[in-house]
Amino acid sequence: MTDTARYQRSDFQTDQEVRWCPGCGDYTILASVQTYLASLDIDREKHVFVSGIGCSSRFPYYMNTYGMHTVHGRAPAIATGIATANPELTVWVITGDGDGLSIGGNHLIHALRRNMNLNILLFNNQIYGLTKGQYSPTSEVGKKTKTSPSGSIDRPFNPVSLALGSEAAFVARTLDMDRNHTIAMLKAMHEHEGAGLLEIYQNCNVFNDKAFIDLTDKDTRDDNRIWLEDGKPIVFGKNNEYGVVVDHEGARVIEVSDVGLDNVHVHHADNPNPSVAFALSRISQGPYGPTPLGVFRNVKVPSYGKVLEQQIAAAQEAKGPGDLAALIRSRGTWTVDA
Repeated sequence: MTDTARYQRSDFQTDQEVRWCPGCGDYTILASVQTYLASLDIDREKHVFVSGIGCSSRFPYYMNTYGMHTVHGRAPAIATGIATANPELTVWVITGDGDGLSIGGNHLIHALRRNMNLNILLFNNQIYGLTKGQYSPTSEVGKKTKTSPSGSIDRPFNPVSLALGSEAAFVARTLDMDRNHTIAMLKAMHEHEGAGLLEIYQNCNVFNDKAFIDLTDKDTRDDNRIWLEDGKPIVFGKNNEYGVVVDHEGARVIEVSDVGLDNVHVHHADNPNPSVAFALSRISQGPYGPTPLGVFRNVKVPSYGKVLEQQIAAAQEAKGPGDLAALIRSRGTWTVDA
């Protein structure tokens, strides 16, 4: 951000006390979002943050923009209405693995398949934090919590796989503590036309601490962070000794010395066929061992709002301005006597 920028991060901070547990990953995500928005030449009044229920859903209180703290799981639905009614707004959806993938799962997948003009941030801490530590739709099998004392027997969602299966045109993943990468993913999503989903691995240090230790510990992170960079071979490790190949068996990790660099898969996020991106998302079911981070898919698809505007314009050109009263009376009507 240059000295000539219209805004500073402080312009997007409110007078509300930020009330998350000390050490929560939400603080870093908030800072990343505020920093990114400050770099844009967009009026604060044209940003809207819509959240559901959960720790992450306090977000709108801490953003000096318009916003709504809505009901459990319904943020994508309400955000859909806002984006459709006023296409000039930049609409951000803040949700969590519980809010967005449990009660809100249906709204999420339809917002993605319709390619609504929404920027969806899914904070994934693999636990219900606000309600004090129950297992969530992304908790691993065997997770012992207050609601699964013998260990969860549910098979968890992979949010990236779910989004790709919902025909999402933009899907990415990042880590809460990596601010530079998070901001880069926010930028890529914001510049994409239509719906984008950014999964953010977010540490809950009270109820699920170190859930992402393979990706964050300095002794293991280099061997487990698979960076997806568009147009580049997928290699990783301290000396780029590991790589990813994609074939009829799917995507898998190999040692580069075994296959040669020329046989390592070159990542293309704009591939119109989502099958390769889906294969990459299945390298790891969760943040355990080698896990892809970055943009999985970024393809150009007409947004719902743009197509809707075109339909309205075409109808007005063919039939003239609409008449609501005439529309209401265009079919059978009847009068009820008092």
